[in-house]
Amino acid sequence: MHLDIAVPAEACPLNLAPTASTTAALAVGDALAVTLLKARGFTEEILPAPIRPAPWAGDCCCSSRTSCARRGCAEGSRRGDTGGRPDGNDRKGLGLTAIVDAAGRVEGVFTDGDLRRALDRSADLRATRMDSVMMRNAKTVRPDSLAAAAVHLMETHRITALIVVEEDNTLIGALNVHDLLRAGVV
Repeated sequence: MHLDIAVPAEACPLNLAPTASTTAALAVGDALAVTLLKARGFTEEILPAPIRPAPWAGDCCCSSRTSCARRGCAEGSRRGDTGGRPDGNDRKGLGLTAIVDAAGRVEGVFTDGDLRRALDRSADLRATRMDSVMMRNAKTVRPDSLAAAAVHLMETHRITALIVVEEDNTLIGALNVHDLLRAGVV
């Protein structure tokens, strides 16, 4: 679709400085944004939603960096109970395991992708420690972050799950793209 927002002349006496054309572009951009918000059904309750407290930011499996990679795989894919979630959705099997220190601070993450890469290298998961296969710079969000920021982070880094941490990097939980879809954010 093509929207023609050409103006016959700029307000500048020399018709050089973009004045009327930039105003027209801003007005049409605003109109498109508002129309899209209405068409997608965004409301104040959805768009600025913080990650927590939200019923869809849930528990996360965790392991230590000295654990064997096999344990991390089992934790990340384990099916658990619903944790009292009203929708009955299981919070295990997110496709990631947070690697935490003794104080519960996140040191890294082990994802399904890390597992595939380890298997491609023929790593023995029983003998390989998590710290040799985990990703040290885990993508995280804070509980007061907006859900839209979490979506942006996932899109930018082409990932499907994020770890939720406190300011001191202490693990709170995790969320994935399906949680955001169910909440109507995506």
